[in-house]
Amino acid sequence: MTNVLILGGTGWLSGRVARAWADAGARVTCLARGGRPAPDGTELIAADRAAPGAYDAVAEREWDEVVEISSTPEHVAAAVAALAPVARHLTYVSSLSVYAANDVVGADEGAEVSAPLRPGEEYDYSRAKAAAEASVRDAFGDRAAIVRPGLIVGPGDPTDRFGYWVARFALAGEEPVLTPTFEGRMAQVIDVDDLAAFLVRCGAEKRAIVSNAVGDPMPLRALIDAAREVAGHGGDVVEADDEWLVAHDVQYWMGPRSLPLWLPSDMPGFATRSHAAYSAAGGSLRDVRDTLRRTLADERARGLARERSSGLTRAEEEELIAVRRGRN
Repeated sequence: MTNVLILGGTGWLSGRVARAWADAGARVTCLARGGRPAPDGTELIAADRAAPGAYDAVAEREWDEVVEISSTPEHVAAAVAALAPVARHLTYVSSLSVYAANDVVGADEGAEVSAPLRPGEEYDYSRAKAAAEASVRDAFGDRAAIVRPGLIVGPGDPTDRFGYWVARFALAGEEPVLTPTFEGRMAQVIDVDDLAAFLVRCGAEKRAIVSNAVGDPMPLRALIDAAREVAGHGGDVVEADDEWLVAHDVQYWMGPRSLPLWLPSDMPGFATRSHAAYSAAGGSLRDVRDTLRRTLADERARGLARERSSGLTRAEEEELIAVRRGRN
């Protein structure tokens, strides 16, 4: 039987990877703090990765595959040092954020990455992922796959970014919805289950690759239109330009009082990364409408009007639409 260690396994992505490996017949162990349950059929070892000896229990066993997702360089460095002698292969889940710039359309894995974060420096996510990748390479060499996902989407997404749009259109029904202007804006997503399947494939086949994990680049308008179609929205779409939105305290990309997935127009390479290596390595890409339908079902189950991590509240949106239409 294949022995798999998930460093994590109780979160959104890592839990799906653990489940996918278990479904494939592997014996799966999850090393995590223990505040949340591991998937049924897997073993949970509770450990604080910041504490001395965090990996003692798992460093005494042999592993066919290790999956690491952390963006804390010290945790990754300690884990790979402890596990390199006992693991045949490791798959590291990095991020497209590891790249130093977003100014080239269609850039591939050869694009420059950020300078690795050094101990004692102020935390920076891009540089942290670069430092973690460097630790993985140093410890595992050609026994590692480094996978760089873009925006991970699908049911259960704790960031609430992608799901905002299909949920908002469904909630609005026949009423208007506020959007940014779309000219030049792009979107590029990866379904969480497609990504989990690819991570399992990398481990099962002992891939020694560096690969972006992203879907096809698409105009943001096309994604929003697809969300509107799936939700059955019959109201108006009220567009607002960047200057107006910023002047009315609407935030880019994510977080409270934001329009998720909207970014400044001076990032022409964002959401246009190449997925040629991912596709060549057997990565699958489902139709975005399938992801939207599954996401909408999840959003309905969690409550369309619930408090969200990202996006405008419906009351905020209605107020902005009224101002935009000159009613206030």
